[in-house]
Amino acid sequence: MSAYPPPPDLIEGKVAWIFGDDFDIDLVVGVSNIKSYDPDHLRSVCMQAYDPTFTERVRPGDIIVGGRNFGYGHPHYPPMVALRNAGIAAIVAESFSPGFWRGETFNGMPLITIPGVSTSVKVDDPVALDWRTATLRRPEGTDLVGNPPSPRTVKVIEAGGSYQLLLAEHARERQEAQ
Repeated sequence: MSAYPPPPDLIEGKVAWIFGDDFDIDLVVGVSNIKSYDPDHLRSVCMQAYDPTFTERVRPGDIIVGGRNFGYGHPHYPPMVALRNAGIAAIVAESFSPGFWRGETFNGMPLITIPGVSTSVKVDDPVALDWRTATLRRPEGTDLVGNPPSPRTVKVIEAGGSYQLLLAEHARERQEAQ
């Protein structure tokens, strides 16, 4: 169940970090922390192995960029809790591990596939992401366009996650049945 609001139509921020191919999402908080659900603790360990200033410099609306098979390994939720609580609004990658994609889409996180993205932007580049059309506007004004999410995935993200969408759909069905 997601506790995060749906993203805005246009996510504006900067590229907070770029990971290469086959990135194991557990490394965001370190394997020793993957069983923690304490948001303060997760924030304190978020990205420490990569950039100790990460949580200080990230702002709401920033994105993470990844290469191919982003999020491979076991789809644990604490690393994404840490990234979301730091302000990360979306992940744009060349492709996603299926287990990671299912788990985080379930929680309403925009995971957008754009081929070539990991070599087309730099850390701290200002970007604007239209997650519905999978369009990433780069600093020089050019767009990278990827594969838009399916209509059902858009509904899940708009609702803030699968759980919220199912609750809303069942509530509508109950009202219509009365």
